[in-house]
Amino acid sequence: MSFTSPEFWIALMQIIGVNIVLSGDNAVVIALAARSLPADQQKRAVAWGSGAAVVMRIALTIVAVELLRLPYLKLVGAALLLWIAVQLLVPEDEGDETEARSSSMASAIKTILLADLVMSLDNVIAVAAAAKGNTVLLIVGLAISIPLVVFASRLLLVLMDRFPIIITLGAALLGWVAGDMAVTDPVVKDWVDLNAPFLHWAAPLAGAIAVVAVGKWFAARTLAQRAAEAPPVEAVPASVTDEFRRVMLAADGSPAAENAARRVIALRQHLRHPDIQVHLINVQRPLSGEVSNFVGGKPVEEYHRERSNEALAPVRALFAAAGISVQEHAPVGNPGPTIARVAHETGCHLIVMGTHGLGSRAGAVLGSVAQSTLEHAGVPVLMVK
Repeated sequence: MSFTSPEFWIALMQIIGVNIVLSGDNAVVIALAARSLPADQQKRAVAWGSGAAVVMRIALTIVAVELLRLPYLKLVGAALLLWIAVQLLVPEDEGDETEARSSSMASAIKTILLADLVMSLDNVIAVAAAAKGNTVLLIVGLAISIPLVVFASRLLLVLMDRFPIIITLGAALLGWVAGDMAVTDPVVKDWVDLNAPFLHWAAPLAGAIAVVAVGKWFAARTLAQRAAEAPPVEAVPASVTDEFRRVMLAADGSPAAENAARRVIALRQHLRHPDIQVHLINVQRPLSGEVSNFVGGKPVEEYHRERSNEALAPVRALFAAAGISVQEHAPVGNPGPTIARVAHETGCHLIVMGTHGLGSRAGAVLGSVAQSTLEHAGVPVLMVK
């Protein structure tokens, strides 16, 4: 492939896309590993650690490119890549975070390097497959994509959280690469070229569709199992004297959450007891187990706290302007069941939330968090657009 061929640029876009999607956890580790350092050391730790990780990643991927020339290895790699792609779509484990690590710059650099080495197997295989044996293409793609991930890690995390479709498209891309990888293995390539050339586009397409279908099925089953295992939330009837005096507002920083806050403020005017108690809640989803293996404890707690504070800031300001005091909650877990649980524990008589949050898909009747809250809540839930 030459620089002027369409195949070169398509493969380059695949390498960049694969790296961006698969480096989300690596970006979290980089950000958290340097988080507890003094400000003047943070940039140096990220630069040294990421620079060394880039060199290591390029070396490993070049080795993988050569290994994939051997018979059967592409078939094995394709199967592994399909499994990795499906796992992208399965909800993360909600296990406890690990203890805090050392906060020295040397320790931060070591953490970044070790994490990148352990967590880069999926990147290495996918990128090596997308490069199709072209070392120049490989180095150019990595040189563009890895610094992009490193220096835009926070933006990357926000975008993936706000637009989950990015993860789905990334998983489909991995399925496409895996399908193409399988039919170009030396063992089957000649037969495919001679007898079934259509497989060069049909196999990648089938891989992409299969990954999304199987991944979504596993995701639905996992969420159903968690819902079945969660303790039931008993209904809390509002008495004549209490009415809706204790209200929980779920906020995620979206415009719908601000509209929900305005509705609560307006609701106060229609109650017999205007001194309502308002509980604000923002639920942060847990980081993946891979991230927790390398960076845990205080840095992760601070990371979740900052993100919750950002999400609650707009509605907090609205209540302050209305002269309404609030109590804040910032738990980590699966949002829907967690909102319902905290509402029950605090004795709230009403949950108010937006129909769609930052991460909801346009066109859906309700966002996934709103739907899950409705399924688990034991009290009335008011949905606000």
